[in-house]
Amino acid sequence: MNNDFLARTRLLIGNDSVSAVQRQKVIVFGVGGVGSWCAESLVRSGITHLTIVDSDAVCTSNINRQLMATTLTVGRPKVEALRERLLAINPDADITCRQQVFCAETLEDFPLDDYDYVIDAIDSLKDKVLLIETACKSSATLFSSMGAALKMDPTRIRVAEFWKVEGCPLARALRKRFKSLGRRPARKFQCVYSDELLPNLGDNADEAIETTTFRKAQTNGTVAHITAIFGFTLAGLVIRDITSKQHK
Repeated sequence: MNNDFLARTRLLIGNDSVSAVQRQKVIVFGVGGVGSWCAESLVRSGITHLTIVDSDAVCTSNINRQLMATTLTVGRPKVEALRERLLAINPDADITCRQQVFCAETLEDFPLDDYDYVIDAIDSLKDKVLLIETACKSSATLFSSMGAALKMDPTRIRVAEFWKVEGCPLARALRKRFKSLGRRPARKFQCVYSDELLPNLGDNADEAIETTTFRKAQTNGTVAHITAIFGFTLAGLVIRDITSKQHK
């Protein structure tokens, strides 16, 4: 037990639940401000089979909020830098990197039925709709992050079923897109969100893109404590779901 990094986790949830956590296969789409912290929390909680998906490289503007972003990792693929970090936590973990965009063209590269849990932490509205639809048709359990930008108050972060999320422009835009398509996700799923929405105040605020359209990449103010709590909450939903099934 002294050499077991999960010793404290075992004390809380028991050996059987830890074993159940270790058997699960999880895929995280988007390892930016939210997804990177989610991935770390999953591995620290015992998830051993993890796939991380992101096409981007670390840049200087990521350092304020993304787990693996430092002055030493700028320019490196995010998934590679994050994998290195995760293996430093658990060298025996099975961490698969996919430096790809999830979209209609790459959909067939991601057989979601191979996973137990899907984490949606991507920003693109079109691709997010596709991921939600695809995951909800699969056998995997989906947990999704709504918008984490333009927020400062951690006490306003909540979890709700997708159609019951209130005060989040991204959730509203997603629901509008589903309605325009004339279809809905095949099943219900839980989302992490906040109803807070602050303005951009910096000298470069004029460069920010209006936050309610989601027709192109967003450039809005974001801070680490919010994105981390979003990510940790997503990981918590996974671990709680696994342990609740085990206790039943």
